[in-house]
This record gives sequence, C-alpha cells and structure tokens, in this order.
Amino acid sequence: MDENVTTAVLEEWVHRFAHLVAENRDYLTELDAAIGDADHGSNMDRGMKAAVAALDASPPATPGALFSKVGMTLVSTVGGASGPLFGTLFLRIGSTLGDTETTSAPQLAAALRAGLGGVVDRGKAGPEDKTMYDALAPAVDALDAALADGADLAAGLKHASDAAAAGRDATTPMLARKGRASYLGERSVGHQDPGATTVALLLEAAAEAAF
Repeated sequence: MDENVTTAVLEEWVHRFAHLVAENRDYLTELDAAIGDADHGSNMDRGMKAAVAALDASPPATPGALFSKVGMTLVSTVGGASGPLFGTLFLRIGSTLGDTETTSAPQLAAALRAGLGGVVDRGKAGPEDKTMYDALAPAVDALDAALADGADLAAGLKHASDAAAAGRDATTPMLARKGRASYLGERSVGHQDPGATTVALLLEAAAEAAF
C-alpha cells in the first residue's frame, strides 16, 4: 500500500490508453453513430494522439503535470462533449495529485475519485443516465474497496477495470437521460454508450500498465 507510483509508469498508462483508443476508433464511432454524432472515436483518437505528442515533445516531471497536460490537450483538440468531459477528468486528476514527484495507490485512487467529481460537475450525470459515469463510478468504487481490503495497486486496478467493463455493458439496456442520446428517447435503449466504452478502455489500459 505504500508503493510509489512514478510519472513514467503513469505515462505508460496514457500511452496504452491512446493505443487502445486508436485500435477501437472505428468501433467507438460505430457506437456513437447509433445514439450520437458518429464522431466519438475519431475525436478521442485525435485528442489522444495530440496528448501523446505533447508528452513526447515536453515530458512532464510530475504525475500531476502529466495528467494536466493530457487534460488541457483533450479540451483544446476534442470536439463535442468528449473533450470537456474527458479533459476535465484528467485535469481534476492532475490538480489533485499536485506537484509531488511520485504518488501512491491511495493518492491515485483519491485523484480518480476527484476526476469522477469533475465529470459530474461538468456533465451533471448520475447513475443510470447512460453516460461515462456508469463505467467510471463503479471503477472508482472498486479501486477504493480493493485498496481498503489490502490489495496492491495492480490488483486494485484490475478490479477497477472489471467494474468499468461491467458498467459499460450495463449501459446497453438503459434509457439515455443526458446528452445527445437523450433526444432519442426509447430508441436509445439497446445501444452501448460510447463514453462508458472509452472509460472501460482507460481502466483496461491502467490494468495493463506496469504498476
């Protein structure tokens, strides 16, 4: 529980996330075509490519700086709702971690919970609204619970990834109550939410990183 988490490991997480978004770009866009603007995959791929380029051009010295740079890049390069929401997630994580050179499992968990709070503040979504919240909130809860039970960060992130995947899948039968998908009413039922799918990729990347 007292393990130090370095900026390099967190940067690996971001790189893995960018890779998964690129791999799933067309799938994410297909999901979004059913209930949105059909641009989620291309927007997130463009944003994460820009974020990785920004990190490579000027490697951040601290975990907080890393997440803040990713967040600012997403806000400035991703259109629609995805940029502000995912950008806010990363920005809130970064500001919570601050300027310490390393972080710890409890600090990272607290930062993720703060990121969830930022998403709620920005998007006003809650449980079963069929949004990224439905994957992110269970993931944050699962990480907290695992760490409280004595798990190390790697195990905790695996629990979080599993919870995010379950939350993603649970959006399919939901009626959308937020965002563009909500305009469809009953027609939004039966479609997996693209934002929740991207959150599941984020947590999958975390579980695969060398924590």
